[in-house]
Amino acid sequence: MIRTVVWGTGNVGRAAIRAVQAHPDLRLSAVVVHDPAKVGRDAGDLAGLEHPVGIAATDDVDAVLAAEPDALVYAVSGDVRPDDALADVVRALRAGAIVVTPALYALYDHRSAPEEVTEPVRAAIEAGGGALFVSGVDPGWGNDILPLLISGLGGTVDAIRCQEIFDYSTYDQPDSVRYLVGMGQPMDYQPPMIAPSVPTMVWGGQVRLMARALGVDLDEIRETLDRRALDSTISTATMGEFDAGTQGAIRFEVQGIVDGEPRIAIEHVTRIHPSCAPDWPVPPDGDGAHRVIVEGRPRIEVTVEATDEGGSRSAGGNATAVGRLVNAIDWLFDSPPGVYDALDVPLRPAVGKLGRKTP
Repeated sequence: MIRTVVWGTGNVGRAAIRAVQAHPDLRLSAVVVHDPAKVGRDAGDLAGLEHPVGIAATDDVDAVLAAEPDALVYAVSGDVRPDDALADVVRALRAGAIVVTPALYALYDHRSAPEEVTEPVRAAIEAGGGALFVSGVDPGWGNDILPLLISGLGGTVDAIRCQEIFDYSTYDQPDSVRYLVGMGQPMDYQPPMIAPSVPTMVWGGQVRLMARALGVDLDEIRETLDRRALDSTISTATMGEFDAGTQGAIRFEVQGIVDGEPRIAIEHVTRIHPSCAPDWPVPPDGDGAHRVIVEGRPRIEVTVEATDEGGSRSAGGNATAVGRLVNAIDWLFDSPPGVYDALDVPLRPAVGKLGRKTP
């Protein structure tokens, strides 16, 4: 059994605990938390399982890494603390662990990542012998392996578009929704997540990775942005009121330009209420979906709707993204030390899981 640590118990960490518990070749060995109120609580309780799993959460990172775990799921956000996230991951790699994480955006495509990120990672792997695989939570597979798989089904391919379409009133991260993304803020407020160059920093690696897989050279990466205000004050069940005239929807793209044309696009369409920007793309039903569109002959469109934690689409998206990461651990365990990306890690069928209940 591969002894696996989950570091963080937020939206991603809860799903990671469940995924590790469900994997026949992994054994949950520790759960790391930062909130003192979570220390000592059973991992099953923190993950929303119906039973305890016998692992008490701890905030003693030194002790967890001193036990030399085989693998670690780093589920702490890197949105507003990229340097700290990198330092944590490097620390785990130096301890010899295989690390899977969505937190290091620059390493979605490590071949194009800046040296100040790759150098400490590679030094840590050389010292500890671990491995690293980074994939997104938006979800990563929706911006790399799924569109690439679908592209291979066509006769001709003109363009590839990956979409995330969500109602953010269902997303259990009020600070991120209101301040990082800017919902409910005045229209002259600059949300950090969509400030110029930030979308490229976050999703540009996935655009470059797809271009590399498709064998095309990018002229450049461009960004587009549109924002809409709420026509009326609305009330949400999870985050209270959002005033009329404040930001109610955003739509942006990160585009890979080939021969002067946008041929690869990662697009996010996000609302705080369905009444805002009704002319923009909408999910088929419910609060969100992920969609891949391959323009060409034939035109192919695939929409994925995942639900978890009582029917939440945002939780379902997190769970599928985490599944991609956790299900790569046993493959990485049998692979040489190094840094891996979505083109390296193969599709991982659910071997040994069909019909299996979470322990």
